[in-house]
Amino acid sequence: MHILLIHQAFADLDEAGGTRHTELVHYLAGQGHYVTVIASPISYLSGKSTKKQAFSTKAQPLSNLTIYRCYTYNALHRSFVHRIFTFLSFMVSSFLTGLRVRNVDVVWGTSPPIFQGATAWLVARLKHAHFLFEVRDLWPAFAIAVGVLKNKTLIRMSEWLERFLYHHADDVVINSPGFSEHVRSRGARQVTLIPNSVDVEMFAKASNPSLFREQHGLKGAFVVVYAGAHGLSNDLGIVLDAAEILSEEKKIRFVLVGDGKEKPELIHHANQMHLKNVIFLPPLAKRAMPEVLGAADAGLAILKPLELYKTTYPNKVFDYMAAGIPVILAIDGAIRQVVEAAGGGVFVQPGDPHALADSIRNLARHPDKARRMGQAGCRYVRTNFNRQDTAIKFDKLLESLR
Repeated sequence: MHILLIHQAFADLDEAGGTRHTELVHYLAGQGHYVTVIASPISYLSGKSTKKQAFSTKAQPLSNLTIYRCYTYNALHRSFVHRIFTFLSFMVSSFLTGLRVRNVDVVWGTSPPIFQGATAWLVARLKHAHFLFEVRDLWPAFAIAVGVLKNKTLIRMSEWLERFLYHHADDVVINSPGFSEHVRSRGARQVTLIPNSVDVEMFAKASNPSLFREQHGLKGAFVVVYAGAHGLSNDLGIVLDAAEILSEEKKIRFVLVGDGKEKPELIHHANQMHLKNVIFLPPLAKRAMPEVLGAADAGLAILKPLELYKTTYPNKVFDYMAAGIPVILAIDGAIRQVVEAAGGGVFVQPGDPHALADSIRNLARHPDKARRMGQAGCRYVRTNFNRQDTAIKFDKLLESLR
């Protein structure tokens, strides 16, 4: 079977960002499928070019896996309008590249950004292939809820496109059970849950986490790591407020790893607040994250207190659990059920810096309790959210589309 994945934010293991798709396509290629990926050379996390920028650059194929990096307008984090032009430029270049890929059985589109879903649908129809549409976030609903998308005409057009893609997909794949009602109510005929998961063995291989602590002056500290996007949805201003509340707790330190549109403002705000207990680090490749999380005492997952965000299954939560550290979870809903079922962390009311500070202080004062939570979380994801099991399920889904 030849599978064509069109995914603007596709990240290799040596790049920062989510690597669910990298791990899945390597598994599929290992099972004997031919896999072609059309991706952007621009990092979705940082907005910077990480690969050679060309209209269509073909990477050297690894066995039966080939990756094309297509031209993308480089202004991802400049403004909302520039962001749309970035998406549209990839939509066009990925379409033209997709037309050159031969003998395709399944075209796999993924959202967000939703525009590449339209490209995947059209390429599938022109090649008489099956169309698999994967929903990783509820776009445009999330963009509307957080206030990024306000123009009524754009909202109507985006919602029309969303319904069109759901209805015309041979199967709609969701990565959280919280998305099911939304996609079904908007026209999805066939829905399959393949949840976010984690390569547990990757996080078991942290070779020298103490080196990370030494490099960043964290020896003897209770380290809370946040790893991921620094965007409007991530509500990291609340984390700075909690850090200010905990400023007299000399052993508690915050490490924020990643990038995003809001990061410069967050750094400026932290400097104005004279926070000595917060360290900002650049985005790191997935291969480097076991060392970072191995050096942490807890992992923080946080989103704005919006009703729609209760539907999410954030990748970082599964990474924290695989690393054996307790999750400090400022997100209600579906992912809270996972963490509480595992006994792998503590829930904090979203949007409340005092509650966040109290939870961190409590874990720091009870390190044995924190370790037990981390161990319980690791056992739970190994059994219930292992990447290998996810990949097998995805393979079976693709085979069913033959």
